Amino acid sequence: METSAQQEQQQPMAAKIRNLPWVEKYRPQTLNDLISHQDILSTIQKFISEDRLPHLLLYGPPGTGKTSTILACAKQLYKDKEFGSMVLELNASDDRGIDIVRGPILSFASTRTIFKKGFKLVILDEADAMTQDAQNALRRVIEKFTENTRFCLICNYLSKIIPALQSRCTRFRFGPLTPELMVPRLEHVIEEEKVDLSEDGMKALVTLSSGDMRRALNILQSTNMAFGKVTEETVYTCTGHPLKSDIANILDWMLNQDFTTAYRNIMELKTLKGLALHDILTEIHLFVHRVDFPSSVRVHLLAKMADIEYRLSVGTNEKIQLSSLIAAFQVTRDLIVTEA
Repeated sequence: METSAQQEQQQPMAAKIRNLPWVEKYRPQTLNDLISHQDILSTIQKFISEDRLPHLLLYGPPGTGKTSTILACAKQLYKDKEFGSMVLELNASDDRGIDIVRGPILSFASTRTIFKKGFKLVILDEADAMTQDAQNALRRVIEKFTENTRFCLICNYLSKIIPALQSRCTRFRFGPLTPELMVPRLEHVIEEEKVDLSEDGMKALVTLSSGDMRRALNILQSTNMAFGKVTEETVYTCTGHPLKSDIANILDWMLNQDFTTAYRNIMELKTLKGLALHDILTEIHLFVHRVDFPSSVRVHLLAKMADIEYRLSVGTNEKIQLSSLIAAFQVTRDLIVTEA
């Protein structure tokens, strides 16, 4: 009777794990599970083993393992029972104005642990979203309660953290992951989830995620659910990113067709595949570097493309900017002809 009750209890648990997004399902649980930045991990491991953990500031682009690292540290430092009382984790989605620093953070840091030795841990994820006033208030809190509390700040942009806070923490930079580190981890997920993946699909995943493990896993999961097979084409289609063949066509039209034909063809392709001009521009930019243009022509073209990219980021009309892009290439074509 007891075993059947246990089985019933385990079933929803298994279903819960199965329904998790892969990003959370395969999140590293211990420091040994983490795949990158071994030098940083070994330093933090040494701090923990010698019980000399300083205040930490982890920064770098998204999906590089910053939050996973500190959560793995916290799991190593505290047992499951203690976790709730010893760790305070605040994210950017929580309100973190000056009142929160003076309220919950201050009261958590200032209360002593009577029955447990060791320090408490305050994790402030996405700390670059904190206001200037909140950061200034935090400065005093960190200084005052160092004896029984350690702070860990996590952010994407170091420049958004005030220098006074930076100087109080030991800084570690998490760079984008290399393909050599990403591929084995992706292969592990593919094996566990029995994903049908081609070799060019793996290349497309690594290229599009550009060192962001979270993005790679999200693309892998959504492509697998949408198409059932992960190839270069399905990955690019799922993310709405232009295929290499599309970019080749666009370039061919811009350099070899007259303005009206090129504009019409590109607009048709954009509408058909739902492409964004910004993505097209990014891909063309890489292509311009690879093609053997005369240097004066290339400089002129890149300057024009930079202007268009800036105007797109401000939020201008895509049709007008596309016209401008085609015009820039047509002028380039004429320059090449005159130089020849």
